[in-house]
Amino acid sequence: MPRMITVHHLENSRSQRVLWLLEELGLPYEVRRYRRDPATLLAPPELARVHPLGKSPVITEGQGADAVTVAESGAIIEYLLDTHGAGRLRPAAGSPQRRQFTYWLHFAEGSAMPYLVMKLVFDKVRDAPVPFFVKPIVKGIAQQVNRSFIAPNLSRQLAFMEAHIVQQHWFAGSEFSAADIQMSYPVEATAVSGGLGTDHPALSGWLSRIHARAGYRRALEMGGPYSVVP
Repeated sequence: MPRMITVHHLENSRSQRVLWLLEELGLPYEVRRYRRDPATLLAPPELARVHPLGKSPVITEGQGADAVTVAESGAIIEYLLDTHGAGRLRPAAGSPQRRQFTYWLHFAEGSAMPYLVMKLVFDKVRDAPVPFFVKPIVKGIAQQVNRSFIAPNLSRQLAFMEAHIVQQHWFAGSEFSAADIQMSYPVEATAVSGGLGTDHPALSGWLSRIHARAGYRRALEMGGPYSVVP
């Protein structure tokens, strides 16, 4: 009897990608939902019982002593493709497309998301309630960091992604792959914040293509309400 895969799904989080991957692979799974703290938007303490860091995404497969727990989006994607993929959603080993696949699989969290998270943090710092006499200082520092460091790096990354997608239909070549699933979150987060605009038509087109996939829509039904929170 196959072991059940459980997705410990934090609302409005990157674990939505795991649901989407499972739908694309056609694997049976169950969803255990967790709600964010309404004040802090952080994950609830219950997630720490699944993985010591208490973050999402995390999956478990099986029960008891033989249960497997995997955290981190990229690690989960690789685990599911290794154990259940049967060659799907990943280019052949040793091919140029496979090298692209591996690059974008890690680029999403290693390069793209840190600047998006920094932008979120410094936007919160800029708008935080502080005594009126220090407000101009706090706001000025936040704006300067964004203007001189965060925004230029985000712009450079977007231009890089746009140039790549202009050359091919998907991130790892001419075929849809799990690299596109992994890249969905940073591109969606950028779009939600108004960062795509009209200067990135190839990325906007790519976003429309992934949103039109049946697996993406089924994953939304399984995960519930979804808005991107870096």
